[in-house]
Amino acid sequence: MKRVPVSSTVLRSVGYAEDEAVLEVEFTNREVYRYFVVPRSVYTALMTSASPGRYFNQTIRDRYPTRQVQ
Repeated sequence: MKRVPVSSTVLRSVGYAEDEAVLEVEFTNREVYRYFVVPRSVYTALMTSASPGRYFNQTIRDRYPTRQVQ
């Protein structure tokens, strides 16, 4: 999945597969996780947020099924 860099102290890059509703997040420590059943609106809000890290922590983390990518 192609990710784009984000300006954040927590997140390094973010990608989204609309056909699968999968959000892929790379953290600053280079770990990558996929979040499932994420609506496009949540991805859009994340990418336009003044603080993507805060938005992620408040809206996405621990709210969607997730799996670490090897």
